[in-house]
Amino acid sequence: MIKNIVFDVGKVLVSFEPEQYLKDIGYDEITRKIVMSSIFKSPLWNEVDRGVMSTQELADAFVTNAPEYETQIREAFKHVGGTIELMPHAIKWVEDLKARGYHLYIISNYGEYTYEQTEHKLKFLPYMEGVIFSFQYKMLKPEREIYETFLQEFQLKAEECVFIDDRLENIEGAKATGFYGIQFHNFEQANAELNQLLLMC
Repeated sequence: MIKNIVFDVGKVLVSFEPEQYLKDIGYDEITRKIVMSSIFKSPLWNEVDRGVMSTQELADAFVTNAPEYETQIREAFKHVGGTIELMPHAIKWVEDLKARGYHLYIISNYGEYTYEQTEHKLKFLPYMEGVIFSFQYKMLKPEREIYETFLQEFQLKAEECVFIDDRLENIEGAKATGFYGIQFHNFEQANAELNQLLLMC
């Protein structure tokens, strides 16, 4: 029987739109492409979420991807919280599930610097009974350790948990640890699949 609903955050409860953010701060198309490649599409982006490198170290590393755009890269990273906004469905969704008696949790790859800038936007946090942000534990999805740590931390059984994430590899990581899993494409699809699963389990 499923008792626990476990959410990812990015692209599930909040939007993550770096391209739009770079447009909003006035970068032209060429600059956007270079900054996107240097920060958000860089392999180093995962290290933001892992929380091992300092903000200064990360900024310096991003700059090495395109030194001639140092000013733009540093400015974009400085205000990286501008990439994130609360999704319209988020609060009603968690309120509904909470009212139906389910226990709500989070496992999210999330950077400390990003969290500091966006905590005020994460208005669903008070509904959660437990939260694991990757930067706090120095682990990333889909590494098995983060799911096992979650279960140990909150004394839960994997077979009583369903994990909702936009990335298939993260769902597969959770399933390999014993969770049920739903890949989020949009709210209507994910909510329908969740309700069907809850009826069955």
